Amino acid sequence: MKSNTSRFIFLLFLAALLSFQTSAQDLRVGTALRVITPDPLLPVSGGVGIPKPATEKKGDLFARAAVFEQGNERFALVVVDNLGWPAVLADKSRTLITGIKPENVLIAATHTHSAPDAYAFADESGKHGADLDYLDWCTRQIADAVNEAVTKLTPAKLKIAYGEAQGKIAYNYYAPMLYDPNCGVIQALDANGKVLLTLINYALHPEVIGNGRGILSPDVCGPLYDRIEEKAGGMALFVNGALGGMVTADNRRENGQEANDYEECKRIGYLLADETLRIVGDAPIASSNDLFVTSKQIEIAIESPLMKFILESSPLGHGQRGSETIKTQLNLINLGPAQFVTIPGEALPNIGYYLKRNMPTKYPFLLGLCNDAFGYFLTKVDFDSFKRYEYITRTSLGEMSGETVMQGILELVDQSPQPAQ
Repeated sequence: MKSNTSRFIFLLFLAALLSFQTSAQDLRVGTALRVITPDPLLPVSGGVGIPKPATEKKGDLFARAAVFEQGNERFALVVVDNLGWPAVLADKSRTLITGIKPENVLIAATHTHSAPDAYAFADESGKHGADLDYLDWCTRQIADAVNEAVTKLTPAKLKIAYGEAQGKIAYNYYAPMLYDPNCGVIQALDANGKVLLTLINYALHPEVIGNGRGILSPDVCGPLYDRIEEKAGGMALFVNGALGGMVTADNRRENGQEANDYEECKRIGYLLADETLRIVGDAPIASSNDLFVTSKQIEIAIESPLMKFILESSPLGHGQRGSETIKTQLNLINLGPAQFVTIPGEALPNIGYYLKRNMPTKYPFLLGLCNDAFGYFLTKVDFDSFKRYEYITRTSLGEMSGETVMQGILELVDQSPQPAQ
């Protein structure tokens, strides 16, 4: 009798232990956001040069954060409505975030051309138009969003899908058909099947409005978020892809004209939202939620006089003044059967396709403009080649920048476990 009782107690203990281990390995997801619309409005930046004044807004700017956790592994993905978000600002947020290793905090930008300057681009006299107090405030809002998302972590299942987004959404301004129409989608659902998060990965310059119309706006991303959250619930999160050279919103009209108003932002944003939900709609629940996160630092040579001037003239302190190279972080993440890699700028579509071909997954996610935004990444054979590429060559770090980033990413791929199949 005593032996049977002891055995029963042991079996209960074993069942409890197995239950604990299983729950400890459950994926958990938390989300939070902060409005970062400046009040009063600030001038908006479309790239190099002094920002243009803004007198009205169309939609709010956000910092949106999603935190993923499994066992002892945890990472955060933050997306900011801005042209780019440099590491010097991201690092300030990382020091204020608790419970996540700094290298596991990924901060990307949507690339809207209608938000305040986050780089403090200087003119020839050294004058810049950035509001440093505003940028410092944004770094705190980002940290607050991540810290809140950690407190909201809840068990989640994933739906993961990858497919072509149909319709008039994007095209390549330099060569219309040379762009990647594929859209990667991840939905996190709670135990009741309620959507917590919809993550969209798609290559697109959100610059329907641009910075010359006196409007501050998230551009296409605002209506995209609104439509997804209205239809699916939860929080939407857009991460750009290989949008360089020059993959932009397809706002073309007849006779060479373009639609440049917020109504066109709505058309494109709503269409991308509908395509996102169509692509993920019939996707099954992923059989694996295994999470793996890794990172590495790389150094990229600075060969472009313009980029060197930008980096050295900014009061933010991008890298070491006078240096011939600049360091940046790359990340690789396996999330169930999906794999993410980060690109610290705007990779041309051919680089994007090459990386996707060499990622061991049916669900490749390229997180562009993530951890930094160093202009355009071209292959050495594209660099300073076609006349069309004069601008993107000038705003690239150098001839080998694309190869350096690709090599760093593929080393991470080779050195990391493959995602679940």
